Amino acid sequence: MTWETVIGMEVHVQLKTRTKMFCRCSSDYMGQAPNTHVCEVCLGMPGVLPVINKAAVEQCLKAALALECDVAEWTKFDRKNYFYPDLPKGYQISQYDLPMSREGRLELDGRTVRITRVHLEEDTGKSVHAGDSLHGAERSYVDLNRAGIPLMEVVSEPDLRSSDEARAYAQALRGLMRAIGASDADMEKGQLRAEANVSVRRVGEAELGVKTELKNINSFRALKLAIDHEVSRQISVLEGGGSVSQETRGWDEARGVTYSQRSKEFAQDYRYFPEPDLPPLEISRSWLDSLRAGLPELPAAQRSRLEAAGLSASTASLIVSSQLGDYLDAAVAAGAPLAPAANWLVGEIAPNLDEREALPADRLAQIVVAVEAGRLNREQGKQVLREAWESGRDPEEIVRERGLEQVSDDSALEGWVAEAIEAQPQAVSDFKSGKQQAFGALMNEVKQRSGGRADMKRASELLRQRLS
Repeated sequence: MTWETVIGMEVHVQLKTRTKMFCRCSSDYMGQAPNTHVCEVCLGMPGVLPVINKAAVEQCLKAALALECDVAEWTKFDRKNYFYPDLPKGYQISQYDLPMSREGRLELDGRTVRITRVHLEEDTGKSVHAGDSLHGAERSYVDLNRAGIPLMEVVSEPDLRSSDEARAYAQALRGLMRAIGASDADMEKGQLRAEANVSVRRVGEAELGVKTELKNINSFRALKLAIDHEVSRQISVLEGGGSVSQETRGWDEARGVTYSQRSKEFAQDYRYFPEPDLPPLEISRSWLDSLRAGLPELPAAQRSRLEAAGLSASTASLIVSSQLGDYLDAAVAAGAPLAPAANWLVGEIAPNLDEREALPADRLAQIVVAVEAGRLNREQGKQVLREAWESGRDPEEIVRERGLEQVSDDSALEGWVAEAIEAQPQAVSDFKSGKQQAFGALMNEVKQRSGGRADMKRASELLRQRLS
């Protein structure tokens, strides 16, 4: 407890555009044969010229506005020079001293995480390493389909103090990107890559410790595990009298450890200079105002609104993080009460969205309204939901065809209650002798005799009256 964890984040987000950052190659490269989505520009052939993708600039600006950044009126691109096999030009077009935006913020569970900068660049290709089982040798291949994909980098200040906070920050950023339509931000597909700068210092110290940058992280779970391991490793090194080296470290998922990759580079190592093939970019206030006006309700505001309307913080957070806020609004607009609709979303819709698209909101509203009005009990509602979701049919049509409407008429209920009492004399005796669980057996008998159509709440009241 004498050590404090300090974390800053560098998050790269692939932007959702039809084409790459500086050429007309399709950005839809996932699952395609290697090196088929390339051209002279993204391959860095001599004599070709890049052209700025306006859609990528607008996605980056929308993200900067959503993060409350100060957007520059004038920005430029720079060359970041380094050699790596998956960097065909020998440099990456990025932004250095005049980024598109600075000094933003992201609210995280009542805390503010400061955003240092949001800037735009191009993605690199991908190296694929494979072993040769016959000779035991390692081979590396390069796929340049990804080279030139629009990439936005969001850099935070070192304001995070635990792996849980770092994971929550990355998840909040993913939700924001999805909400504004800038990216699908699927971490498993590499559309969001979260790199943590981790250091430790003694509690009470103001000076930051030496940091390491963690890479090769492809899930939120791995992000937390990698940070936890790295924090423990740094503390062990320092308490053993050693010193932490500033370096880039990878995450080995199989072994659950971080490992040294290379010493950490500094800005001067990249020999930045202005990109000579691209003009400076002017960002007018009218352009920004137009983009700002087109932003949807952001996740934090949506979550606050749902909580103010009566939902619990956990339910509101789950709905917003699952991107079901607009769906819930549509169900409520179609007549469903807010809280019951939210419960159906959390309990029945959200867990099944990986398998199929959501049921139309107005059809969920029909089911929720029917259950709340007592026409259907909860189990009947679930049955109608499953069939409507699978078949695409109207819920009311299913209710009529299956004869599923709940029976609330006392005369019919009393008949089923009487039959249950007659059929379960032992349960009646057990209940009267104080065994409360016997009541459940009697209620189950009522349910079976009614074919699942009995209003179980009213049936329970009538059964207790008969047994008293």
